[in-house]
Amino acid sequence: MSILVWICLLALLHTYLFYPLLLKSLSLRSKPLDNFFLPEDDWPKIHILMSLYNEEKVIARKLETLLSQSYESQKINIWIGSDCSNDGTNEIVQRYADQYEQIHFFPFSVRQGKPGVINALFEKLNQIPNIQDDLLLLTDANVFLSPQVLSSLAKHFKDPQIVLVDAHMVHTGMQEEGISKAENQYISLEVLLKHWEGLVWGKMLGPFGGCYMMRASHFEKVPPNFLVDDFFIAMKALQKGGKAINELEAICHEDVSHDLRVEYRRKKRISAGNFQNLVHFANLWWPPLKPLSFAFFSHKILRWWGPFFLLIMIFVTGYIAAQGQTFYQLFFLLLVISLIVVPLLDWILSMMKIHLVPLRGARYFVLMNLALLAGFWKFLKGIKTNVWQPTKRN
Repeated sequence: MSILVWICLLALLHTYLFYPLLLKSLSLRSKPLDNFFLPEDDWPKIHILMSLYNEEKVIARKLETLLSQSYESQKINIWIGSDCSNDGTNEIVQRYADQYEQIHFFPFSVRQGKPGVINALFEKLNQIPNIQDDLLLLTDANVFLSPQVLSSLAKHFKDPQIVLVDAHMVHTGMQEEGISKAENQYISLEVLLKHWEGLVWGKMLGPFGGCYMMRASHFEKVPPNFLVDDFFIAMKALQKGGKAINELEAICHEDVSHDLRVEYRRKKRISAGNFQNLVHFANLWWPPLKPLSFAFFSHKILRWWGPFFLLIMIFVTGYIAAQGQTFYQLFFLLLVISLIVVPLLDWILSMMKIHLVPLRGARYFVLMNLALLAGFWKFLKGIKTNVWQPTKRN
């Protein structure tokens, strides 16, 4: 039983500590990403795909960032699908579509979820001759692109091995209250981790979803009940062969969530989708002997199994501690303090308007693992549709 405890602890330490340290060390000896500069005549065509649902607060600003890119405008086409929006989204987009011929707008009358809309848009543009030679940019309405994003991403596709390039997501709107600072710290570390994976192996494990570019030839439709579309699309692309990397100069801005309950529901949905991908791509992570499978297992699988490791550690350590073994009594006490007492203390202090980043980080860690458990249960019950209510915009 004690061996089981140490296996679980080692798995957690590997995914959260040893694997990042290994990547950082290897990245220092890796060859930098080739900085290709394409002549304007050689710039590939880019088709921007975007699904909207009630985005009247952000869509005008989003479109302005797309229209102001430092990329040849004649080689940009924007394909927008409105997933049965019932606010002012359709009217705003239609005004832009009437003004700019590169904007193609399709207001769908039946909700089908973001993946369904993206699939439908790809069906429409797939009728274009030689579309397989073009690039796709998949992006969300609340992610605002810096002017150089398209050129910073597209330049890498001069390398025929590159099939997907992720942008650099930077969060804005952090506040003392809520979980925004903890969320930002986690995402910032994820950005570095994915960048190192690209440098070391060319196998970045999934884009952030808000803004990434890929070859049209490597796009595959997302099944109607899959929740995490960006990860599915990226892994299907890697399954066909090629490299996926992250470009730190392609900076995008996204507002970060503050509300713990809202973020919990979002992570629960994502977690259910994670377990869908775990099963669907089992052959890509086991056995973890090749670069892609080792990265997948180390970065994703062990984290998704994290709550089960923690539960095993708590119950088994508690059982051994009850037998009177001093070391495991102290170990059990440490687990209780870290996973129960500290998050509870943070909640009490937050009620008093006292916000301490280390305590909030511990509470955020527990939140993520509780969401993974809830998502696993949702996965076991069966997922019938990927239609969901988007996170409330700040």
